[in-house]
Amino acid sequence: MLTPDNNQLFGEIKDGVKHFVLTAEPVKQEVLDGIYIEGWGYNGSIPGPTLVVNPRDKVSIRVYNELPEATSVHWHGMDIHENVDGGVELQSSPSIEPGDYVDYNFNINNPPGTHMYHTHVNSMKQLMMGLGGGLIIKEKDDEINDDYFLLLQEFAVKNLEHGELEKGTYPINPHSHSFNFYTINGRCFPDLSHLQTKHGEKVRIRFGSLGHGSHPMHIHGHQFVIETQDGNPLPEAMKMKRNSITLASGETFDLMVNANNPGTWPLHCHSPHHMSNNGREGHGGMMTALEYK
Repeated sequence: MLTPDNNQLFGEIKDGVKHFVLTAEPVKQEVLDGIYIEGWGYNGSIPGPTLVVNPRDKVSIRVYNELPEATSVHWHGMDIHENVDGGVELQSSPSIEPGDYVDYNFNINNPPGTHMYHTHVNSMKQLMMGLGGGLIIKEKDDEINDDYFLLLQEFAVKNLEHGELEKGTYPINPHSHSFNFYTINGRCFPDLSHLQTKHGEKVRIRFGSLGHGSHPMHIHGHQFVIETQDGNPLPEAMKMKRNSITLASGETFDLMVNANNPGTWPLHCHSPHHMSNNGREGHGGMMTALEYK
């Protein structure tokens, strides 16, 4: 399982090109059991599906716009031509009008690592409505079996009193800084999947952050080594052992953990408010676990 609680796309190869399809659309996303938020996502989910490609691939990503306003997709951190970068107001890269589509065609020139994709039109609103996803460049012969991607987002959800968790469907206020739901791959603790592995395995944990704040992610009972930052391999001299790493918005990190201490080990954001659901007491939000016997 590469992306717990979310879908992943590996593309369909035609004439030597790997083809993907994304649809930007209104989405009702279940963040906790019976609690849904109304936002914007891709292919029916927030975040959108994780796209998995290989080095040197030629890709074509068709993006349909079923939103009520123009949008675009920026391929975050990718070394590609300006006309497919998605930063529409400063570039020749086109916006996608409602009811229309754009084909983003480019080559994968970056080394293996973790990247993201997200809207770059009306970014304050559209990003905070949920429009983003992961883009992972992975070697075909990668020997790491347990390879997980965790995308961090936060939302200001309306019509819930502080501490209330009544089941229902609630709209997002993208203009508010009063964030009350903090998600990993679109879900909140405890209603998300743990990262499963086996004793003695090496586990790669990929983090990406697309929200507003910073998130100091911490694992219990283990140290890890940072393999890549922003999709770029780190030199050996910079691969320090750590047990916490802080992601600012727009950053990605790939970490390697040795599964040498069996148990169920919390993996969570260390900002206290980010470990709650709507300010309610008890654990919630950006928390999962690395689990093995």
